[in-house]
Amino acid sequence: MESTQKSMKRTLLFIRHGQTTWNVEHLLPGQLPGIALTETGREQAERLAEALKVLPITAVISSPLERARDTATYLANTRNLPLLLEDDLQDTNVGHWAGQKIEELQKTDPAWKEYVRNPTSAPEGIETFPQVQQRVVGAVERWLKQEELGDYLAFVAHADVVKLLLAHYMGLEITRAGWLNIDNASVSIV
Repeated sequence: MESTQKSMKRTLLFIRHGQTTWNVEHLLPGQLPGIALTETGREQAERLAEALKVLPITAVISSPLERARDTATYLANTRNLPLLLEDDLQDTNVGHWAGQKIEELQKTDPAWKEYVRNPTSAPEGIETFPQVQQRVVGAVERWLKQEELGDYLAFVAHADVVKLLLAHYMGLEITRAGWLNIDNASVSIV
């Protein structure tokens, strides 16, 4: 019986944080701190936590960035679970592009346009999709080694992080990860 339990599959929930003013204003947040949820984002996080009560989530692991952490807090609190923070689940480090309007970058920055077209290469100081994927998959795999966390782990992070985790676990070519649409407060189950 014990060996059967060890071979059972685990369910992973990859969750994007709720809405922020930066999402509404189409600003590129990257790893900047202090980007809070909007009122809508808090409502999304609350509804998400309520909707997921039907699943036996055993651990909540979050990016330490405020928008993800605050979303994860709703989920952890509804279950009386500790909120576990993981630095390697932070958003893509977009370097000097952080804080800029995406549409302005699209109009004025050829390096940005090239990065969007091919995120496998990037200018100095900007993370590529392969670098982000290696970082975030490594983080998830480290948490999976902790069997005491149970079989239903919820990871709360950011759009690119969720896209790259899904690409990895679904065997999707990394260059196609950008085609995935990950809405605020959405859940992807693997």
